[in-house]
Amino acid sequence: MKDKLLTIFNKMHNHFGDLHWWPADTPFEVIIGAILTQNTAWTNVEKAIANLKNSRLMDYAGLKTAKEEELSPLIRPAGYYNQKAKKIKNFIRFLEQDYTGDLDGLKKESLGVAREKLLKVHGVGPETADSILLYALEKPIFVVDAYTKRIFSRHGFLPQMADYHFVQDFFMEHLPQDVKLFNEYHAQIVYTGKNFCRSKQMCEGCPLGILKGEG
Repeated sequence: MKDKLLTIFNKMHNHFGDLHWWPADTPFEVIIGAILTQNTAWTNVEKAIANLKNSRLMDYAGLKTAKEEELSPLIRPAGYYNQKAKKIKNFIRFLEQDYTGDLDGLKKESLGVAREKLLKVHGVGPETADSILLYALEKPIFVVDAYTKRIFSRHGFLPQMADYHFVQDFFMEHLPQDVKLFNEYHAQIVYTGKNFCRSKQMCEGCPLGILKGEG
């Protein structure tokens, strides 16, 4: 299975090239982006991040002092802006209480401890937590999203109703525990999903062609 998954990765990589995901200037920006991208397109997140940067709020100090009602209109393009303002403030309070605002303190934790703590932050679910762990903290964990489930269930590698942790365990068990590979693999999945494996399949030109999950 390891060889099959690496072959799939190579097919996508040969098609799209290096994607250099996550697009952000700092690890802190990755974290805010991971919260903002919940239930919305990345193009909307980019607008919200630009607003925060223009207001000089894209750092711990700025977001610590900013009030929710100040953040909400700035992140409005990302949707659910009142809820996401609360989620951002929840994360800032967590970082302040547990690490005196020092992201390096969180990064020094083991993968298991850091993940457990992040999941206790109200508004941070598994996909958001794992995105933070992989892209901001450089921990070897595989991020799962709707594209992952769709692509690999359609090709017979996963049951259609597989939950998040089932899918994640599948990749973690069969791939080398490598941050760079997990990073690039997830990015390739996102691009393949966006361009080809949509709700309505667009298989012509897809780098994956016809795959078999069995055998």
